[in-house]
Amino acid sequence: MRPPPFGTPVFVTKPLLPPLESFVGRLEAIWNSGWLTNFGPQHKQLEAALSAHLACPNMSLFNNGTIALIVACQALRLSGEVITTPFTFPATTHVLQWNNITPVFADVEADGLNIDPRAIEPLVTSRTSGILGVHVYGIPCQVEAIDQIARYFGLKVIYDAAHAFGACIGERPIGLFGDATMFSFHATKLFHSAEGGALAVNDPALKRRIDLLMNFGIRDEEHVVMPGINGKMSELSAALGLEVLRVIDDERDRRARIARIYLQRLRDFPGISPLRPGADVRDSLQYFVIRIDAGGAGCSRDALHARLREFNVITRKYFYPLCSEFNCYRQLPSSSRQALPNATRAASEVLCLPFYGSLGDDDVHRICDAIGFCLDSRQWSDR
Repeated sequence: MRPPPFGTPVFVTKPLLPPLESFVGRLEAIWNSGWLTNFGPQHKQLEAALSAHLACPNMSLFNNGTIALIVACQALRLSGEVITTPFTFPATTHVLQWNNITPVFADVEADGLNIDPRAIEPLVTSRTSGILGVHVYGIPCQVEAIDQIARYFGLKVIYDAAHAFGACIGERPIGLFGDATMFSFHATKLFHSAEGGALAVNDPALKRRIDLLMNFGIRDEEHVVMPGINGKMSELSAALGLEVLRVIDDERDRRARIARIYLQRLRDFPGISPLRPGADVRDSLQYFVIRIDAGGAGCSRDALHARLREFNVITRKYFYPLCSEFNCYRQLPSSSRQALPNATRAASEVLCLPFYGSLGDDDVHRICDAIGFCLDSRQWSDR
């Protein structure tokens, strides 16, 4: 029997919103102070609170994650070429171009979908200055292997942890790896400030340089010591972030419950493989991702994506197309599909399902019912 569609679209994610009255209370404090930006009280409180929550002692808040990554490249003085992944959101690659750096694409792991350390080393040249890895879907990269390569060749390492808020490897928080780690606080993220981001670094001197670069290079009223940019988070965003942080643990609990339902239901569907972190990893719970093997499932990823829309279930093909296939990068030698077989395959198989705390248990079961119907080619062909 064909399941009924949802009355309104069920999207991949939905912003976590705190109680309105608590946010209004912070807005009243901002109104009374007249301090809207430039490192005000809300900014300072959020920076300290996130530093404690993520166990990253040197953290700098930004107006968004993209500007944070641009500044990280500047702060670490990257130049020439940087090795990165094609399987990511466009911003990861664009920040290199904005710094006049040539991205060099390395293939990803066949299963984990992060940049493959074995693919990195053959790409290092005399022009290589760094590695920009992405903790895709919050699943950590092979940080020890990447760090070993970086030490051997004298390279800097930046991690894009836009998906990895709260993730840990063993007992170690994700923001402590590499030379700098970027977090995104966009409204689509588990933790957000509507728009925002942060850089976490291990070196206090590097944080001081980052803080100058995010504020036009201004040291004091009379001294500009470097060419900076305006990357500061506003008081309004920081206020929202502080209230979202108060309810983040409840959101994580709800998402963990939803993930358990998905895992229990989807194991009955052939050709469907949920992507899961390793046993030593604390899941960020940013996305719930499946891979569709068309041969086993009897339905391609693209077909499932389209069919689910008829049930008002809006999934996302993260990440399709690959960054290496954009017009602005496809001419690069490293963009060849032959050099990126794992990434190319993943881009045709991965699908993100609706995943946010306010989804009810019944909603998740209905989504799974719709998936089961869509995968049954006999029922679908009878339409």
